[in-house]
Amino acid sequence: MLGVGFFVAASIILGVVGGRWLDGRLNSEPLFLIIGLLLGIVVAFYGVYAMFRPFLRDKQDKGNS
Repeated sequence: MLGVGFFVAASIILGVVGGRWLDGRLNSEPLFLIIGLLLGIVVAFYGVYAMFRPFLRDKQDKGNS
């Protein structure tokens, strides 16, 4: 579970930091900050889903047998 939490936090933080950096370079604040935040959240949710998919599949397989 620690790895999942770290992955979620890292995805969101990297999206925000990258968005702030782009905003600073392009003087477009807060456009890329918001885009980076949303992209980080999407990546985090997909990553968590991908991490838990094997556990969900095992549970379904046990229910069918």
